[in-house]
Amino acid sequence: MELNWTDLINALALFLIFEGLLPFASPQGLKKAYHSILSMSENSIRIMGLSSILIGLFVLFLN
Repeated sequence: MELNWTDLINALALFLIFEGLLPFASPQGLKKAYHSILSMSENSIRIMGLSSILIGLFVLFLN
């Protein structure tokens, strides 16, 4: 499989679109989410990050 720069740029664009949805749609909700994350332990945040990575890898594997 060859890396296509267009695919990489498209993936980055989609990432930015999804990352911008919550701040645009609900700035107050984003503040609440950040507040709750700040109150979590570092270990819980790491587990959330690892879960996100594993789910992303699984989705890529299915494709």
